[in-house]
Amino acid sequence: MFSHPDYDSHEALLFAQDTASGLRTLIAIHDTTLGPAFGGCRMYPYASEQHAMTDVLRLSRGMTCKAAICELPYGGGKSVIIADPRRDKTPALLYAMGRIVEGLGGHYIAADDVGTTLADLVIMRKVTRYTAAATAAAQQALPVTAFGVFEALRAAAEVCLGRSDLEGLRVAVQGLGNVGMPLCGYLSAAGASLVVSDLDRNRCARPPPPTARPWQHPRKSTLSTSTCSPRRRSAQY
Repeated sequence: MFSHPDYDSHEALLFAQDTASGLRTLIAIHDTTLGPAFGGCRMYPYASEQHAMTDVLRLSRGMTCKAAICELPYGGGKSVIIADPRRDKTPALLYAMGRIVEGLGGHYIAADDVGTTLADLVIMRKVTRYTAAATAAAQQALPVTAFGVFEALRAAAEVCLGRSDLEGLRVAVQGLGNVGMPLCGYLSAAGASLVVSDLDRNRCARPPPPTARPWQHPRKSTLSTSTCSPRRRSAQY
């Protein structure tokens, strides 16, 4: 592991399993200089343990940078569960994951991520104190990540194009999940032209949702053209 190309002086990398529930997980703690490591718990059917280790090392390092940039009292961490969330996710598996997180004594705090939800964290929290979604307000799904991406796109437009608005710009969004779909709402409200892509054809057919910001007025978008590839469905709004 110490010679792995994505190892960056990580403080810890834990490999753990629970035979009864089928849990196989890796937890990486990158840096706790500013506080306990904080990062999502990702559930994904990785092709190999090597791929899972690469992902958890990269993601935990990224969380250290995110926390530092936002001046949060947290360090960077991440966990990955090698499993298909559509087939393998069970309460027993989530309980087992929660017990492993609890065993770290607060050095790592888990949040939701690809393949996990706030509801999953509520289950994990029955056996560990160290998860997000600790309050009713925190359990409300908010498109804050999508809005962060939207603001990043605005900043990029200002730096690269000399403009702070996205009116008339064509933006490609790959993946219409909990981040991609709200992002389409923000972009549509800003007047951007959207080209979207997702494995689920039905998601491509949906118009962008209304933005959650009360001062924004989303435009009515209609599906104009659509194309399909063997692996991914795409459409243009």
